Amino acid sequence: MKPLNMKISFFSVICFALTLTLSHAQQGSVTVNQDKKIDALLELKKEMNKNETDSERYKIQIYNGDRPGAYAAQKEFNESFSEWNPTIYYQEPNFKIWAGNFRTRLEADRALKRIKRKFNSAFIFKPKKS
Repeated sequence: MKPLNMKISFFSVICFALTLTLSHAQQGSVTVNQDKKIDALLELKKEMNKNETDSERYKIQIYNGDRPGAYAAQKEFNESFSEWNPTIYYQEPNFKIWAGNFRTRLEADRALKRIKRKFNSAFIFKPKKS
């Protein structure tokens, strides 16, 4: 190697090493000032969202038929769509598999579009108040 290239390489390495040792990251802190009622509202919203039997929610029916078929459909649905918990309901004389607990029709439509690829007889509904 030429002496000039070696000097430039050596100088570059020294500069790089000094830059690494002398540079420091900035440190800081963040303070969030919010009304204490916001936490209470968030907790209330979480509790409201947990209510699976709310009749104002949309559900998707993926199966209607006999018991063995219902269990098979539930298993297949669980394997394909783990984000929605399918539940078996019995309405004489059929077993039904319902999935999801959607707040809006738009949410349910988006889910139905995915579910219909595997369960083409699926449909959206709102359960009747008991």
